[in-house]
Amino acid sequence: MMGGATARVPAKINLHLGVGPLREDGYHELSTVFCAVSLYDDVTVRAAEELAIAVTGDSAGEVPADPTNLAARGVAAIAEYANQADVNVAIEIDKQIPVAGGMAGGSADAAGAMLAAARLWRVDLGREEIMDIAATLGSDVPFALLGGAALGTNRGEKLLPVLHRGDLHWVLVVAKTGLSTPAVYHELDRLRAGRGETVPPPERPDELMVALASGDVHAVAPLLHNDLQPAALSLQPLLRRTLRAGKEAGALAGIVSGSGPTCAFLCADADAAIAVAAELSGLGVAKAVRTAHGPVPGARLVPAHG
Repeated sequence: MMGGATARVPAKINLHLGVGPLREDGYHELSTVFCAVSLYDDVTVRAAEELAIAVTGDSAGEVPADPTNLAARGVAAIAEYANQADVNVAIEIDKQIPVAGGMAGGSADAAGAMLAAARLWRVDLGREEIMDIAATLGSDVPFALLGGAALGTNRGEKLLPVLHRGDLHWVLVVAKTGLSTPAVYHELDRLRAGRGETVPPPERPDELMVALASGDVHAVAPLLHNDLQPAALSLQPLLRRTLRAGKEAGALAGIVSGSGPTCAFLCADADAAIAVAAELSGLGVAKAVRTAHGPVPGARLVPAHG
């Protein structure tokens, strides 16, 4: 193997996730506020004689090591754009972001692989071009590139940066088993149909965006919202206990992150987050408990591993 490039990509939390009705194309109309947080995957792409994918870190065995891996698809998309005939690369993924945890770990890997492959092959990509390619890989991939805080619409891939002040401090409780994003959306549709609901288009969360701009964590906390949370709780009822435990431990608010099952607890400051994490770690409600802060920047190149 010769040469290599590494990208570091953050996880995301949806501070607000409004889900509209099921569309004819199989997607749902979304109105969401993304927040990138300081939990990262590192993706390295090296020249090689054949395609190879190696995954290390948390739940590495649950990540496909074949061309269906989103990182491999990210490399293939850059190769197609650059008319690169030889797509034989070694992709190394060092995971911290939970697998099937509602924090866009797979999308982060795709974004990181795109950046690393573009650097490896010296592909000159403009911002609009790389974001357009990212949107073809998945709804969360463009935000993994952008980072910070952003309003996502359509299926989440149309992004508008959101003004924010200061850091939000989080405790992330990683569930012992993951959840399939399509399964959670299907369960939401089932629950809504069972109630005979007419689902309106999702509204823009202007009040939350004003709170983020103010930098007041106490104003942000009561505005956290996730339309997918009832479906995630239906599929994993034990998450109710986790959400209750986080509030009892002193978090300002708790929410299921995205399609779940990771639970994200917003805390008053870094010290409060450490205290809440310590309390939750002793309860045995999860596979792992971590602290993080955000918003942080999106995918960026770092010195290559090895």
